[in-house]
Amino acid sequence: MTDATATPPTHERPWLDATLPVEERIDLLMAQMSLAEKVGQTHQVANIDPEADAAEIASGRISSSLYASGPTGGNERDEGVLVGNIDAAQRHAVAGSRLGIPLLFGRDVIHGHRTVAPIPLGIAASFDPDIAEEIGEIAAREAVVDGVAWTFAPMVDLSEEPRWGRVAESLGETPVLAGRLAAGLVRGFQGDDVGDPDRLAACAKHFAGYGLSAGGRDYDTVSVGENTLRNLHLRPFKWAVDAGVMTVMAAFNDVDGTPMHAHEHLLREVLKGEWGFDGMVVADWNGIGQLVNAGVAADLRGAAALAIRAGVDLDMCGGAYLAHLEELVESGEVDLALVDDAVRRVLRLKFRLGLFERPYAARPGASNAPTPESRATALRAAQAAHVLVKNDGVLPLDASPAAGSLLVSGAFVDDGDALLGTWVLDGRGEEVVTPEAALRERLGDRVTVADGRFSDVTLMQARAADTSVLLLGEHRSRSGEAQSVVDIGLPPGQIEVLRAVAALGKPLVAVVFTGRPLDLSEVLDLADAVLVVWHPGTEAGNALASVLLGEVEPSGRLPMTFPLSTGHIPTSTHQRPTGRLIRADVDHKEGRYIDALTYPRLPFGLGLSYTTVDYGAPSVSAPTMPTDGSVTLTVTVTNTGERPCREVVQLYFRDPVAEVTRPLVELTDWALVDLEPGQAREVTFDVQAGQTAYAGRDLTTRVDEGEIVLLTGPDAARLQSVSITVRNDS
Repeated sequence: MTDATATPPTHERPWLDATLPVEERIDLLMAQMSLAEKVGQTHQVANIDPEADAAEIASGRISSSLYASGPTGGNERDEGVLVGNIDAAQRHAVAGSRLGIPLLFGRDVIHGHRTVAPIPLGIAASFDPDIAEEIGEIAAREAVVDGVAWTFAPMVDLSEEPRWGRVAESLGETPVLAGRLAAGLVRGFQGDDVGDPDRLAACAKHFAGYGLSAGGRDYDTVSVGENTLRNLHLRPFKWAVDAGVMTVMAAFNDVDGTPMHAHEHLLREVLKGEWGFDGMVVADWNGIGQLVNAGVAADLRGAAALAIRAGVDLDMCGGAYLAHLEELVESGEVDLALVDDAVRRVLRLKFRLGLFERPYAARPGASNAPTPESRATALRAAQAAHVLVKNDGVLPLDASPAAGSLLVSGAFVDDGDALLGTWVLDGRGEEVVTPEAALRERLGDRVTVADGRFSDVTLMQARAADTSVLLLGEHRSRSGEAQSVVDIGLPPGQIEVLRAVAALGKPLVAVVFTGRPLDLSEVLDLADAVLVVWHPGTEAGNALASVLLGEVEPSGRLPMTFPLSTGHIPTSTHQRPTGRLIRADVDHKEGRYIDALTYPRLPFGLGLSYTTVDYGAPSVSAPTMPTDGSVTLTVTVTNTGERPCREVVQLYFRDPVAEVTRPLVELTDWALVDLEPGQAREVTFDVQAGQTAYAGRDLTTRVDEGEIVLLTGPDAARLQSVSITVRNDS
């Protein structure tokens, strides 16, 4: 290190002594900070320029930089992170500023960096927290090579709204699934020690209720009571907090009229107080400034006051804090203690990350290009995300020459970029294995590949082929942030081609690439087999080919309910019983519509395999359970087919009589069970009474005495039950 970048000795800056406890180091540093320097630690900019921003950095007026092309960068491209720029800017902060506080660099590393895994909704389809953890670890190891120390993932917003584009980033519709997968990603990103130079800080977002945006319109208003928030939408965040997530992002939406960037009760009282979260709360992009648009602040000055009181610690790309916090404190309108709390949380993150010891990003000779090992993990993740939702004996395809010719057609056949999914800033389309490449490698000239345009040529090729595989669905640019839709049907033209090919009467497989649940009613009616594969990432082609040809068994399960049509939204496992079901003169006793059934087309948790699995009736170790105790539930599952499989044995419960209305069924646990042909296994669940807990009328957590119905099965629609009685034995 040259003199220009040398760090003063620890006797001049005692907070640099890494042997001291973090809180003591923070105290030492904050004791030396002016109010202006404290305010500077609450200010984040976009795409810092080490030359243009040099004076601001050296004066301590910038704390962090986000690298993104814009506020909705999920489907945009930029030049990527330049490590040289990071280190040039960092030198101004570490060696050129009075206190030497390092900058914090963040980037959206959502489901991979250079090696791209399936979109988060696809990760959720695996029902495998271990895969989520591996994905997070690989993403972290690749991202730190580019100088990234902080990612804005995982997104843990629950949603039952497929029109909302950001369901692609979600981890499913149920609290337990989203929470356990989020915890896995947090462990992967951060590791056992977030100070590990190969890990980065995670961020649970968007707190809270963002998945409830009215009509699926991004950034829209949210009408929800705190009981529903606590029983559903806050629970995955609590899982992430318990897993040690270092940061939480405030949501754009309001909750019953109070924008989340001004929601003191949820941010300061619940998150920081009740839950004991000692990490940092970051605004979403200009979220503080948008309090003016929301009509709760007259100007940026008022917005800054609302946000700091609410508990927002770092202002993302808005400038409200930098412009107004100092004067707000000096005028007495904002208590200095609020600013000190925010600054302490920012500094705590920087100390825990080891930025004071290792501020610079450059790693000479290091590469983050996909490796055989990272590709192997991406392949396993993509395979585990494949959900077989229909199979009339067509799959797996016969790979032998005697099976005849195969047509593969559709927009995704050779478009690597389309297969990466939303919120991929650094993955490269040219590094993606396409379906064409993977199938040609395995089947050679037996495969005819049609270009991405469905046309008369496609129909001619389908007539000549023995089997057709149509690659349907949405391009990555149609999902993600600011990509809401009013119709969840397939893009124009695809159904017409499907109808024409189906009319030939030959075996037809439909593969659906998507970032959301779609209306697949006609696809399911026309195709002989249907695979939902999401946007699978770097190993998309190899994953698809291996599942189609039976090299691996499909094991994914739907993490969201697929409705019958757009008009059926919302539908999910969150549905609760009501008093009066239907008019007496309507035949549809099972629904509340007069022109359609209420049941979804594809239930939550559905996923078929290439074999058959029988479920026995569940049994319990005791008929009663103390309110602070547990019982063991046992169910036998048997592979009655001729192929091995991985079965996702799902456990739900129902609370028939409660203080507030409870869901008809609620996922509470599951087990991944590998079965050989003919094998039977007893699967046991340790059911804790606390798993049935909920927020009652007074919002405190309670466990009810009385009957609890436990249900097991392969999905939310095919369940067998056993009842127990919960008793307070104290």
